[in-house]
Amino acid sequence: MAKTHTTSAEKEIIKAGEQFDAFNENIQSLTLDRMNEAPKEETAPQIELSQADREKMGEIYLKPVKSIGCREKFNEKWRKQYEFDKEYVNFEAENKEIIGEGIEIWTRPYPGMSAEYWKVPVNKPVWGPRYLAEQIKRASYHRLVMKESIVTGGDHAGQYYGSMAADTTVQRLDARPVTSRKSVFMGSHKF
Repeated sequence: MAKTHTTSAEKEIIKAGEQFDAFNENIQSLTLDRMNEAPKEETAPQIELSQADREKMGEIYLKPVKSIGCREKFNEKWRKQYEFDKEYVNFEAENKEIIGEGIEIWTRPYPGMSAEYWKVPVNKPVWGPRYLAEQIKRASYHRLVMKESIVTGGDHAGQYYGSMAADTTVQRLDARPVTSRKSVFMGSHKF
């Protein structure tokens, strides 16, 4: 009977495979709930505008650039919420990834509604539907990092360090409410 010898290269391949399996299990254990617990990265507004500067810019009302119809019928049990969400609010959009570039976004807040394509200017107050401002505000992602100090496993080859964790939640796009005499009158200072 022949004796099989494992070379150091084969041992390294086996070790790398075990490390990959441990890493894969770690990634799969990341759930959306666990990622949403990550602290939100706080940032200041890109451009601070005074009330006088806002009034000089005038009123910008947004309309969808394109609209694609839907064959689905609107569910009437959502009518009251839809009426609230379609109210125009005064907000200032920011693109935090590509500073100064306008935001192009599709919306379809409820089944049975048309899909709408919007071009939103940034760093200036605009009027748009509440559902548009809320969708822009929800645009964020989770920054993942390896935590080196955590022992994730070990075997005859040694201990394995490192665990994937959500470090912060980064706001990619943002919409901040603008308060002016007109927006307070219309009750749109919150969204």
